[in-house]
Amino acid sequence: MAQKSRIWNFFDGLKGDKVVWMIVLTLIMISAVCIFSSTSTVKEVMNGTQTRVDVVLDLFKVIVFGMLLLLVCYNFIGVRGYRFLARFGFIASALMLVVVVTHFDSLPFFKAGQINGAWRVIKIGGLQLHIYEVIKVAMVLYLAWAVDAFQQKRFHIANWLSKKAHFHWLGKPGWQKVIYIYFPMFFVMLLMALGSGSSAAFIGIVMFMTILVGGLSIKELIAPALALIAIVGALALVNKVTDGKILEGTRVETWVSRIKGSGDALEDFHNARPNSPEYNAALDKLRQPYSAKIAIKQGGLLGKGAGQSTQRYVVPVMYEDYMFSFIVEEYGLIGALIVIILYVSLLARGSVIVRNCKDNFGKIAVAGLILLISGQAMLHMLVNAGIIPLTGQTLPMISYGSSSFIVFCIAFGVILSISREAAKKIDRETRKAEPLTITHEGIQGELDALDEFESEI
Repeated sequence: MAQKSRIWNFFDGLKGDKVVWMIVLTLIMISAVCIFSSTSTVKEVMNGTQTRVDVVLDLFKVIVFGMLLLLVCYNFIGVRGYRFLARFGFIASALMLVVVVTHFDSLPFFKAGQINGAWRVIKIGGLQLHIYEVIKVAMVLYLAWAVDAFQQKRFHIANWLSKKAHFHWLGKPGWQKVIYIYFPMFFVMLLMALGSGSSAAFIGIVMFMTILVGGLSIKELIAPALALIAIVGALALVNKVTDGKILEGTRVETWVSRIKGSGDALEDFHNARPNSPEYNAALDKLRQPYSAKIAIKQGGLLGKGAGQSTQRYVVPVMYEDYMFSFIVEEYGLIGALIVIILYVSLLARGSVIVRNCKDNFGKIAVAGLILLISGQAMLHMLVNAGIIPLTGQTLPMISYGSSSFIVFCIAFGVILSISREAAKKIDRETRKAEPLTITHEGIQGELDALDEFESEI
């Protein structure tokens, strides 16, 4: 009993939002179980260079490291610290993108790298960092700082240049929005589109929603939104006029082919000679999305059971891009609902934290990060269900991938750190809303007083 008390006291002593804590820990436990069940499909295991235990030990190391970063972000950095660090989010994102886009490889211990034929990683020594995962969180925090600074008129460098260096236009609100908000958004989206069009589109939507939640009116976003639509339309027009030759070999071409759907691949599959290169190429394009839908259908209500998945042998990256299908196949609709409820609960709890957070930067940062996590989860599920084309977005905190897991641990650390301030207000409001307690002695006293009053009458 004493042991239970100590465990309960540990959770009770956490100052961050306890609902978010429980969601994080539950997602991590689901991740460990599901990745252990799917490790037979990992390339190293199939090649015999690693055992399933080795893969699980690697996963355990990543979980421990991610949790340490989460605790550091939660315990040692407050709202002021994140406001200071957030202002460098765009600079860090831009530098990483430039390194990747230019295929930088001049230094032996620091160079750009490829994943699935796309330049989107930076290799630092023996480590490999997926920069798009970092940029998602970095840009949300940066825009939270930029919107807050715009509203508070705290663009110190622009204001100083406007007054001292006679660049008066830098002091105008319109130009400050363009320089500090719109330009960073479009710059990041453009460079990301060269490596992953779906990631650029997704982070673009998240960034627009972040600044909208931050207080910028919809009217102010019409112009940049139209500009973005014009750029996408121009790329589509160029691709059509040149019959795909201008964009051939680029990730934009891949993005366009995914938007068109699997119709072309299905036609190529039927028209090609069996076992020919064209036949196998079309089959590869069809295998993953169709197998993911088969996994969902075969899962049924209760699923096949842990470790009983068969589609994991067909889909080579099921533990990444199709983790939700894997969960449905093994744990059925019940398992899927549990995962969905966790992300929806995170979204609902995030709205409570935002409403009760006094700091404007904290409100925008938490709202943006919650939208990023829950939005990516819903996008992953829609892809697995075959509703939208493949985007390559993982299931946050569950899918296999060290960069994604670590970055989302940092994101949750930021949310929990900022939530400590909101938790105090939530506790005060809860205490105010507590019902009045009437004791037995109080009821007996009132009855005695009533009897005495009736006897006098």
